[in-house]
Amino acid sequence: MDRTLKSFSLILSYPTRELQHAMPEIGGVLASDTRLTATARRALRPLVEELDGRDIYDLQETYVMLFDRSRTLSLNLFEHVHGESRDRGGAMVSLVETYREAGFDPVTSELPDHLPVLLEFLATRSYAEAKETLADAAHIFEALNARLNRRESPYAAVFAGLLQFAGGAANTEAVAEMLAQPDDDPTDLEALDEVWEESEVLFGPDPNAGCPQVRDMLSRMDPPFNPAPRNAAE
Repeated sequence: MDRTLKSFSLILSYPTRELQHAMPEIGGVLASDTRLTATARRALRPLVEELDGRDIYDLQETYVMLFDRSRTLSLNLFEHVHGESRDRGGAMVSLVETYREAGFDPVTSELPDHLPVLLEFLATRSYAEAKETLADAAHIFEALNARLNRRESPYAAVFAGLLQFAGGAANTEAVAEMLAQPDDDPTDLEALDEVWEESEVLFGPDPNAGCPQVRDMLSRMDPPFNPAPRNAAE
């Protein structure tokens, strides 16, 4: 198992006391992986220290405000590719079918495209395969990194680290298109209600609908994996 990708999966998950108890080990893994530059490893320290020592309820509130109440920071990858279009349903079906063909039934309440779930999977694959898959989503990581840096969030360092794992530059046009969308204000509840008025996500008959980059990413997900539930940490 790739312990660094596993660690990234855990620290992007909803904070729990179990996660806090695991932070010394997770911090040690991230600090010792030479695939990350020294600068990247140093940048991860504030997040590790915050998750280790900050009040758990403050951590949970911060997480929800960032990732659950800000659509532009969503950890569901297809949200950034398809929004609520029918193509998203097709891509989700493709991913679910990939899991089923591998004999895997995710033990989680999260959607299949949730980034911690993807990282949990990639931790079981070879580094070369994980690198290819992460490269397909590099533009998403770059945009999330930029948005989190604007908010001075230590979570930005995780996406900088994922970009290093991807091993290549993100598509600048795709990044610019994502960043052209206005940031959500998680404190504006009325505006958020309007933004999150979701149309039904239709799991249509075409599992190959959607972005070619995402199809390529999904096509490499053939073996089973066993991610932990949202509130569990290893």
